[in-house]
Amino acid sequence: MFTIGDFARHGRVSVRMLRHYDATGLLRPAHVDPASNYRYYTGGQLARLNRIIALKDLGFTLQQVQDIVDEKVGADELRGMLRLRRAELETAVAVAEARLIQVEARLRAIESEGRMPTNDVVIKSVPTVRVAELTATAAGFGPEDIGPVIGPLYAELFRCLNSAGIAPTGPGIAHYEDAPAGGGAIRVHAAVQVCAPLQDGTFRVLDLPSLDQAATIVHRGPMETVLPAAQTLARWIDGNGYRSSGYPREVNLECPEDRDEWVTELQAPVTRA
Repeated sequence: MFTIGDFARHGRVSVRMLRHYDATGLLRPAHVDPASNYRYYTGGQLARLNRIIALKDLGFTLQQVQDIVDEKVGADELRGMLRLRRAELETAVAVAEARLIQVEARLRAIESEGRMPTNDVVIKSVPTVRVAELTATAAGFGPEDIGPVIGPLYAELFRCLNSAGIAPTGPGIAHYEDAPAGGGAIRVHAAVQVCAPLQDGTFRVLDLPSLDQAATIVHRGPMETVLPAAQTLARWIDGNGYRSSGYPREVNLECPEDRDEWVTELQAPVTRA
């Protein structure tokens, strides 16, 4: 048998926690010395302790934990519950990492105010281009709204094109518009340049209209960090006698596996103010 201190060390828990489990009836000592009142545990009780800790980490209350362990949840079922909890934690971590990226982008935008060179902005016309595209709706225009929508759209678009035997002939071009329902929702168009007949089926093939005037700037890095470049472009438009006339297009000039090496041109349609 183990003293409560030794059992706590083997179970990687605190003595205080074991005393609490004893008081609530969740994990009683195997033996209590009647003279000293010292608690003693067996090695076999580690299995129950492991289940208690695992179920607590899954978010169950102590009462729920006791109900489950007293009914002797099998190892297979417990493994399934732990896998589910792991998936939930991985999702939470991914969400937190995405938020950190956005915080960093905002910080860079703040730090670069008045310092980012605006001579990188170029006014040019953009010709009509034929694209294949899929469309969906995002809740807003923030990266946290656009990213989860446009990524799966492009994956599905390339799968559809491959099935149809159509090869892209140019870069991806993401473009946006206000959703008809309003409320800040955005219609997201994931498009890629193709050479194919016009069609309107599983995916659309259409001619993306030309832009008579577009203020353009090149962004290097993942789209989650596009904010400083996008706001530099906005300040240039406002400070040089132009007015925005739509959402900027995002032309994927280079998309290697390393997202930090991505090169994207923002093309903001403008008119003279």
